[in-house]
Amino acid sequence: MMFSLQNKQAAITGAGSGIGKAIAAIFAKQGAVVHIIDLNEENARQTVADIETAGGKAYWYRGDVSRQELVAGIFQQIGKLDILVNSAGIAHIGKADTTSTEDFEKIFNVNVKGAYNCLHEAIPLMKKQGGGVILNIASIAALVGIPDRFAYSMSKGAIYAMTLSVAKDYLPDHIRCNSISPARVHTPFVDGFIAKNYPGKEKEMFEKLANSQPIGRMGTTNEIAALALYLCSNEAAFITGNDYPIDGGFVKLNN
Repeated sequence: MMFSLQNKQAAITGAGSGIGKAIAAIFAKQGAVVHIIDLNEENARQTVADIETAGGKAYWYRGDVSRQELVAGIFQQIGKLDILVNSAGIAHIGKADTTSTEDFEKIFNVNVKGAYNCLHEAIPLMKKQGGGVILNIASIAALVGIPDRFAYSMSKGAIYAMTLSVAKDYLPDHIRCNSISPARVHTPFVDGFIAKNYPGKEKEMFEKLANSQPIGRMGTTNEIAALALYLCSNEAAFITGNDYPIDGGFVKLNN
């Protein structure tokens, strides 16, 4: 079977919903034991239940990825690790002069420090067993200018740079590291984000955001998960140190 993850142990942050959930589902379908790290108990337990109903195996760990001591404890429980997907993240609207210190630090702590904390704990486990695969979820906001996304873009730029650094540093340890940079993907998070920030204009804003992709729609979580599966499978064994825009033409065709 191509893209098999049979007997692989995969840790996925933010897998209670959205992109992380879709990645967890497809990894489990392909044979991986999935370890879900998420703060939202209801969402995480639903992801586990869905995977188990489909015949897969999954476990949930309550974890605030911004807190290193909690992350360390979780990875100690996981023990053996073949794949890490850093998917947990939060968004923010604001420019440099309208972003408060508190909001900037919150974005940094979850999106950047959270990924670092998981890398810090996962890499020694992979080195111990002779290799592994790391996939970071970045964003097109790391590649092009997005209006009113100062702090968010900062955090995803950091993810992009950390991906390259990790890929370079751990070549001798047979650890591959890549990132995916989605454009707008339709998730419950997007619906909530629009409702919160554009009350009364939900339909208008959804259509505006969808049409900003040259392909004429938002991506789906399953489309992102399919790329994640490939990059974390043995079929991608020759790929490391790369970022993959999956964006409906946004970066190259949005003239």
